[in-house]
Amino acid sequence: MTPRKTEQPASQGFEGITLEPTELSPNVCAFHDDDAGVWLYEANCIEFMDALIACYPDGLFDLVFADPPYFLSNGGITCHAGKMVKVDKGQWDKSQGPELNHEFNLAWIDRCRKLLKADGTLWVSGTHHVIHSAGYAMQQLGMKILNDITWEKPNPPPNLSCRYFTHATETILWAAKSERSKHCFNYADMREMNGGKQMKSVWTLPAPNGSEKRFGRHPTQKPIALLARIILASSDPGALVFDPFAGSATTGVAAIAHKRRFVGTELDHGFLALGVDRLRDAVAMRASELF
Repeated sequence: MTPRKTEQPASQGFEGITLEPTELSPNVCAFHDDDAGVWLYEANCIEFMDALIACYPDGLFDLVFADPPYFLSNGGITCHAGKMVKVDKGQWDKSQGPELNHEFNLAWIDRCRKLLKADGTLWVSGTHHVIHSAGYAMQQLGMKILNDITWEKPNPPPNLSCRYFTHATETILWAAKSERSKHCFNYADMREMNGGKQMKSVWTLPAPNGSEKRFGRHPTQKPIALLARIILASSDPGALVFDPFAGSATTGVAAIAHKRRFVGTELDHGFLALGVDRLRDAVAMRASELF
């Protein structure tokens, strides 16, 4: 797949911000819909965030969701569609060792923190390969960890080695920018969604279904229901949501469906093309609901 890039004047980029191409990234707005409030960039997230920080030193985003590399592509095996396959999602997911992995996590989380508004929050998903580093980085940076959500997958792939428990969960950390933050939590909405009871920190949600993959597949794609719950829980309509590792743009799809604005960055050409198709479809679906 080849990304369909929009030919647009610089003023039509997000907040009028333009970025020069570099060795790390083209820094091109691959998709935008100003009316819907959606912008997806082909860009290195570190460079992109540095440019935004220079323009918005007091923060810009109400909510950031990040699904970073888990660093688990280590030559192991798993089960996919009933077949044994290698756990190799790409070079971007290979570990560089715990010190360099943490250095990377600290770098991008620090930038996310700086770009949050005073009362904004950051959500980070991961397995044990990355989530402890992310949590430690949050503490190093003075963020306030609000919850650790356990996402339970009802039908995880079996453990073929029979030497470990079957991996059936991922952890999602939710953190406020600082101890002084008055974070948004739509408690009543979450209680109503949970049948009138307080929602717990264990969420049982299935992996993305076939309809969510009709434009293509991403190896770490998250279900729309998961992102919808996160967005509805911790932001209000019109909020500005950012995803530095946009992948297949599930965060954007959920944001559009629930009347939030979205900015994302992604470097992989194939994933970017997939994200563009999904965002374009989500914008069209929302437009059709208005008429």
